[in-house]
Amino acid sequence: MAEVKSDIEIARAARMKPIAEIATPLGIPGEALTQYGPTKAKINFDFISSLKDRPDGRLILVTALTPTPAGEGKTTTSVGLTDGLNKIGKQAMVCLREPSLGPCFGMKGGAAGGGYAQVVPMEDINLHFTGDFHAIGAANNLLAALIDNHVYWSNELEIDSRRISWRRVVDMNDRSLRDVATSLGGVANGFPRQGGFDITVASEVMAIFCLADSIKDLERRLGNIVIGYTRQRKPVYARDLKAEGPMTVLLKDALQPNLVQTLENNPAFIHGGPFANIAHGCNTAMATKTALKLADYVVTEAGFGADLGAEKFLDIKCRKAGISPDAVVIVATIRALKMHGGVGKNDLGAENVAAVRAGCVNLGRHIRNIGQFGLPAVVAINRFSLDTDAELEAVKKYVAGFGVEAIEANHWAEGGAGTVDLAKKVAALAESGAAQFRTLYSDEMGLFDKVNTICQKIYGASEAIADKKVRDQLRAWEAEGFGHLPVCIAKTQYSFSTDPALKGAPEGHAIPVREVRLSAGAEFVVVVCGEIMTMPGLPKVPSSEKIFLNDAGQIEGLF
Repeated sequence: MAEVKSDIEIARAARMKPIAEIATPLGIPGEALTQYGPTKAKINFDFISSLKDRPDGRLILVTALTPTPAGEGKTTTSVGLTDGLNKIGKQAMVCLREPSLGPCFGMKGGAAGGGYAQVVPMEDINLHFTGDFHAIGAANNLLAALIDNHVYWSNELEIDSRRISWRRVVDMNDRSLRDVATSLGGVANGFPRQGGFDITVASEVMAIFCLADSIKDLERRLGNIVIGYTRQRKPVYARDLKAEGPMTVLLKDALQPNLVQTLENNPAFIHGGPFANIAHGCNTAMATKTALKLADYVVTEAGFGADLGAEKFLDIKCRKAGISPDAVVIVATIRALKMHGGVGKNDLGAENVAAVRAGCVNLGRHIRNIGQFGLPAVVAINRFSLDTDAELEAVKKYVAGFGVEAIEANHWAEGGAGTVDLAKKVAALAESGAAQFRTLYSDEMGLFDKVNTICQKIYGASEAIADKKVRDQLRAWEAEGFGHLPVCIAKTQYSFSTDPALKGAPEGHAIPVREVRLSAGAEFVVVVCGEIMTMPGLPKVPSSEKIFLNDAGQIEGLF
């Protein structure tokens, strides 16, 4: 029996090409690269600007069923599909999010694919990479410092320190920072007030970074951030503090897309990384739009299940960036379907066709949801070694009832060779012209009506419920000219409801709206539903306990 290698062993054995060799087939000259070592580089803005008249390639969105502890493998599938498309003669590249340090040291671990479908250099990507997240955190916290400094020095803008909404960030899971008191210690340290920290990937600066399509657009959006209110309830903007200029300076290099490669030496952009449960969950518009000018096929993913990640990708990113997918891949595993069918994690190894059939209702909801956007879909069954033929046939038969094909994919074990069938189907769908993209709601619809539409059409809920304070706040924003913005719902990723334990495809539940936040720079309204935190905590046994440098100076435990 062949030895099964770990993800990190496979990554270390990879024969990476110099990044200039990855760039050359895309038509990227050496002078357009800013190299961060031999295997990663940023693409400069002058070259990106020169691409504006090129036609766009075809965009493939990879999403998944509702996440479970059994895993789905969405990133792995995105990488494997890209390698598969290249194997069948298509020029393809993948666009992914950058991993956050919080999950790397918390519970999830690294996020660069797996098995023989990875992006490399894996350790760099999962740790500091090219410093983008550090730049985003610095820009965010510069604004926080400027706010407190303005209040300290006479407060000419008459900012009400009780109504400052801007929070500091750190890219780490640290529950002790959720609510803090600042400026303690006497007059010289400023005016004491209550504040708090979010994780960097939940910040509005991250959202702006991922939706901006140029340096000028980035600066404009940063200036539009609402940092708080005066005693007269008038909004105070970052531009009132002259903050957008220095914030843009901190982000100017970070906004250039990061080029790396797959294990099969195919190009990959990894850029930006908002969470999908508390933000909009997509890589940068800059990377995606640039990739569409460089490749015939661009594979990208949206975070978590289609109800969170794909909905936000389609209703927020596509709306703002002016792009739309030509086909959608919905990733499923037999293990995850069993969990949605009521099987516990410790019992997933045994064949259970009945549980697979029961769990398919979750997959069916996602298929229907994608159809509401006018997009053709295919189901990719990310195959595990213990999956049986009877279980696989049950999934194929179920999705056929939706007019959709389910195709086995073996990319973890075989790389691109394991996704050739999937790649052929995806290419045929994308080239068929079947996509008739439409957003779920119009710009003109009221803010609460947008929330209700998502809850009913995507989550299967009877309604969204909110108290008078929330509804009044939404109406006030509409009166201030923000009613046209899309909404970004923050909720648990583990269920269509706000109860993470409710698996399958629940119907008729209510979605409680706990609070709403205006992201005027990112140009959407965040709607917090149920118990969701913008600063996660570490588990009892964090992943960090297994991470160390071995005697050879190599990182262990990151995967």
